[in-house]
Amino acid sequence: MKLSLFLPFAAISTNAFSFGVVRKSTSTALYSGEVGRINTKIDLESPKVATMDSIEAGKKKVYCRCWQSGTFPMCDGSHAKHNEATGDNVGPLIVSVTKGE
Repeated sequence: MKLSLFLPFAAISTNAFSFGVVRKSTSTALYSGEVGRINTKIDLESPKVATMDSIEAGKKKVYCRCWQSGTFPMCDGSHAKHNEATGDNVGPLIVSVTKGE
């Protein structure tokens, strides 16, 4: 089974799904004004928000990366409002799995 990740800055295909991104950020939360906090409404009492999911072969899923989706962890397009207000370019993570031969 082959897994493909489509990111705005790269396209990655791999047979094993494991990667990590480390990034320092000096930005503030999208809407709340809280310095250093991006997530202002999803499972706030939890020490870490982690999601496990599975995808059927031949299907794709679109995941939220802005923390504003009403259907989190799935994207509902809420990033568009943020992008329009701030000039930012945040978008979703799109994951697809190709069908096996």
